[in-house]
Amino acid sequence: MTTTAEHLRNALDGRWRDVKNAMRAELATEVFRPHYTPNTAIARAKVAEQMKIMAAAGAAEDGFKKEHGGNGNVGAAVTRIEMLAMSDLSLMVKAGVQWGLFGGAIENLGTERHHQAYVQRLIDLDLVGCFAMTETGHGSDVQSLETTATYDPATQEFVIHSPTPSSRKDYIGGAAETARVAAVFAQLITEGQSHGVHCFVVPIRDQDGNDLPGITTSDCHYKGGLPGVDNGRILFDQVRVPRENLLNKYADVAPDGSYTSPIENPNRRFFTMLGTLIRGRVTVGGSAGAAARVALDIAVRYALQRKQFSAPDDEGEVLIMDYLVHQRRLFPLIARSYALQFAQNELVSKLHDVQTADSPDAEEQRELESRAAGLKAANTWHASTAIQEAREACGGAGYLAENRLIALRADTDVFTTFEGDNHVLTQLVAKELLTAYADDIKGMSPVEWVRFAANFAGDRVMKRTAAEAIMQTILDSRQDNEEEGSLFNRGTQVKMFEDREQYLLSSVARRLQAKSKEMPAFDAFNAVQDHVLHTAKAHIDRIVLEAFVAGIETCEDAEARRVLGMVCDLYALSVIEDDKAWFIEHRFLSTERAKAVTRGINERCRTLRPYAESLVDGFGIPEQLRYAEMLHPEHL
Repeated sequence: MTTTAEHLRNALDGRWRDVKNAMRAELATEVFRPHYTPNTAIARAKVAEQMKIMAAAGAAEDGFKKEHGGNGNVGAAVTRIEMLAMSDLSLMVKAGVQWGLFGGAIENLGTERHHQAYVQRLIDLDLVGCFAMTETGHGSDVQSLETTATYDPATQEFVIHSPTPSSRKDYIGGAAETARVAAVFAQLITEGQSHGVHCFVVPIRDQDGNDLPGITTSDCHYKGGLPGVDNGRILFDQVRVPRENLLNKYADVAPDGSYTSPIENPNRRFFTMLGTLIRGRVTVGGSAGAAARVALDIAVRYALQRKQFSAPDDEGEVLIMDYLVHQRRLFPLIARSYALQFAQNELVSKLHDVQTADSPDAEEQRELESRAAGLKAANTWHASTAIQEAREACGGAGYLAENRLIALRADTDVFTTFEGDNHVLTQLVAKELLTAYADDIKGMSPVEWVRFAANFAGDRVMKRTAAEAIMQTILDSRQDNEEEGSLFNRGTQVKMFEDREQYLLSSVARRLQAKSKEMPAFDAFNAVQDHVLHTAKAHIDRIVLEAFVAGIETCEDAEARRVLGMVCDLYALSVIEDDKAWFIEHRFLSTERAKAVTRGINERCRTLRPYAESLVDGFGIPEQLRYAEMLHPEHL
């Protein structure tokens, strides 16, 4: 008989359930067992060995098209890398750089000549590469990268050069030791004119690991975490590569130096190129979510065996999970993990459908980019919060390396930064909401899009993302009254989320309109930046709630559905509680009803207490990967 926990896991696993189950079996072997390894040399060697085992088992093939030697299963590829986060985040990052970023650049920005020369070799790890985008001086603002690629028609070569100290490629995974080739993003200059940032294949090391002429690499050494990733720096001094090394799907340079592109608008060309590389952002968010679930799993299991203090009327000590304060610490984070995973499942599904379509719809692509940005920020911020809380919830034991939490915390710390700084990504979500991401404004500076947003009507038709019919039925059933129980009504919760988003969106548009008449456009944008971020976060919260509602509908077991319903209540009420001041200030909540939100959360913590173990069993983390010494009785 299938248990409630198994039904929860099946619902949470989503469309690529079979891939997840296969990965659970593979990761349960000794070679993938987590070990705390702060020594960078040992950690890097361990990850290299794991990568070879994965490559030999065909782990990378899902991510590439059939005609290039792969299977063309984008969703499975992302799912596999996300699952690696449960074993070792250094391994997840190395696999993501090799097969996601470097491999993705070759496949998505290159053409037949590049596919033939590189794809099979990089799948097999015969060619190890890195993704050289970020520079010391520019990370988020990719359009302003300083590295140059100047075409020399006399030799039919591009000259790759680092003209300033701030143009050094920095923090690049693989650049310190292992990569022999780099996908280098640089300003393409030909016939004296710059055509913006393009990507070039540039060899950086010989077979023996020595820097090639004109290349200077260096090692970032110890970081806050991820010891198994050899992050490094690259400087180019007039390095020449053949004209054919330009990844030329979206732009090309003829032997005589003339530049052509199927996309005339330089901004649109640039964002089209970046849009094809969205997979990394999706994977980073999903991997952070997986790491958070491991931490919460460990913390809950510890709380179910650790006792502290005696109850007056009882001889024994009390399990710490029986204290409301402990439930309050962990259960809302578990609820958010469930909610974000349902949203991540939808995002991966959308990514798969868009990237495997013969001619993807432009609006679908834009929506995918916005959703990927928002969920990457939400997932990585959640991971930082949840892992820290899990560590504290385990007391001193949580601080010991053998119990995994400090490595999870250290390794996920940078996830809020790479693949897009979270605040920048959150603004990207707001930009899409305020402009409906019209094609002609896609590359707008804040100044330009403030002018565009100043004409925004203020009332966009809300596009529901999941289960349109279900959402309407739920809204029709809402109970907008002051009774205590109405806060557990799903329609009421959804309406509160939707009302907050709509109000924030129309009010930020009005403020932009007013301020753009009083001051320069950049100042107008700057003056409402906090409001812009709040609007985007409200939108992300609503998307996540809708995904949770849709996820509950897919669950086939009545008892598991009932439990998921309570978890969804806890997620919804926690979001409202976190933004309670706004709801009260704007009269969406009376003070009495605000108190009822707090009571509602306490009530859901109480009713979910008997399901604590089932909820983390539902995360489906293999025993071997949640291994923590403190969970074994002899350590108590």
